[in-house]
This record gives sequence, structure tokens and C-alpha cells, in this order.
Amino acid sequence: MSYVLRPAGLADAPAITELLNEVDLIEIGRPETDLHTVEADLKHPEADLERDSWLAFDGDRLVAYGLLWDESGGERIDVDHYVLPGHQEAGQHVLTAMESRALAKARENGAERAVVHLHLNTGPTLDTALIRARGWSAVRRYHVLHRPVDAARDRPPQPPAGVRLRSCATEPDRLRVHALYQETFARHFDFQPRAYEQWLHDIDAEALDWSLVWLASTEELGDVGFLMARNDREAMGWIRSVGVLSEARARGLGGLLLRHAFAEFAARGRDTVGLGVDTGNTTGAPGLYARHGMTVHYAVDTWETVLR
Repeated sequence: MSYVLRPAGLADAPAITELLNEVDLIEIGRPETDLHTVEADLKHPEADLERDSWLAFDGDRLVAYGLLWDESGGERIDVDHYVLPGHQEAGQHVLTAMESRALAKARENGAERAVVHLHLNTGPTLDTALIRARGWSAVRRYHVLHRPVDAARDRPPQPPAGVRLRSCATEPDRLRVHALYQETFARHFDFQPRAYEQWLHDIDAEALDWSLVWLASTEELGDVGFLMARNDREAMGWIRSVGVLSEARARGLGGLLLRHAFAEFAARGRDTVGLGVDTGNTTGAPGLYARHGMTVHYAVDTWETVLR
């Protein structure tokens, strides 16, 4: 079969969203990709779409999509890859182009090799035997968790004495959330340090409802934790990240932030809240989420290849 490859543009966002939702239906049973999420990826200032994106067409039908980005400025390169099951050859064309660009990008950064990561559902539309044959291997597993919420049951929690929760309402608050994010996630797998302006673009700050971002503080330590959430996903309310400084852990602050988010989403009419967690997380996050009623929606593997 003959496929046509070309770079993506912002005008392709609806077609890409449709493709990703076709993949969602196969992999997780329902569409969960929103147009604005795809547009945010395509509009990111660090995305050079002409060189870092690929669309594969079978006639007029989009059957595969790839996107590459570089947060490390070094050897670590990330890629997204989506392909419909009957079009593995198109997926291979996209992978070949992505691998070539990843190595070139790493060399532009001054690295001798590219360490490339790709996230795939554990039951992906991509034939994983094909990427194993190319030297890829699964190196980490993540769970996407979800939990039903209800306004009658999920009431705003009362912070304990000496603890305060506040919304992220000012620029200094945003700077503090950024600093807490960088510190609390610094030892996590695949973490890449990001300057404040880069981080704002990563989280699509212009479209973010900052009233769904909270800071937790204690009298003796000041700001020690945060939770960032979004209410712009059609499928469910989404908690992007939760972090508490190591010196303030084991005080129930993570659970307090979670319960506060559950109550807020329920008050806004949501019936489900989700988040993603690294199953190898050593801070106790998987147990925290389980204790608060979150269960596995689906699982995702990080695949890695090293290109020289």
C-alpha cells in the first residue's frame, strides 16, 4: 500500500483529534481526546511542526500521526505515535522519520546519542513486535486512575489546625507552584527541569483555570504542597499533578489536596475525576490515590530506544 507523509499544521488539529479518538475507542473503549489538547501540542512554541510532526495518509484518510518534542536540551527526546491497526506500514514510516529526526535533534543539542521515549497503551493499536524489532523496549508503567465524585458525598474538607489551602490567584502564587513542582518532581522518572516560561507553555497556562490550582501551607514551613487540576476535558475532571515537599509528607496534606479537588469538581457538576501515576513512584503516591478511592482506568507503558 502506498502512503503519503507530510508535516502537520494547526489546521490539521480536527483530523488528528478524530484519529486519536479512533485509537481511544480501540484501546480504552471510548473517545477521550479533546481538540484543544491537540491544538495546544501543535501550537507549543518549541514545536517545529515542519521538522517535528508527521501525518500519514491512505488516500484522503489520516491513518498515522507522530509528534516529537525536546524538553531536555540534551540526549532525551520524546515522541508521540498513533496508528490505526490496519496500517502498520504507515506507522513504520512515521517511526523511521521520528527516529532519524530524534538523533539529529540530540546531535544539535551536542549529544552523541538520542534516548527516545514513547508512551503507549498496554494494549496499543501499534504492533509492539514491530518496535521491539527496531530496538525499543518497555521501561516503565503508568496507570491512569479515575474515581466517581458526588456533590452530596464529596464535601470540602476542613484543613487541620495550622494548615491553609488557597487558590493560585496571583503571579507570585504561580511562581511558587512552579518552584514546588520542580522540587517535588525532581527525582521522578523522566523528569526534565523546566524554566518558568517553558513550564507555562507545557501546562497551556493561557487556557488553564487557575482557580483549580491550590497551594497548601503550614504555619512553620510556609508553602509546602500544590495540586493542579483542569476542567476542560470532556471525559472527566483531570488532576494534572500533586506534590508535597519531603519535609512535609506524612501529615495528610496530599490527601487534603485530593479531597479538596474532588469536592470542587463535584460542585462543578463533574461525576468522574482522573489522574496519571507512575507505578514505580517511591513517594507513596499510588497508595495515597488508592486510599482515596481511585482505581485503574487503563495502563500506559513508556518505551525506550537509544539511537547512536
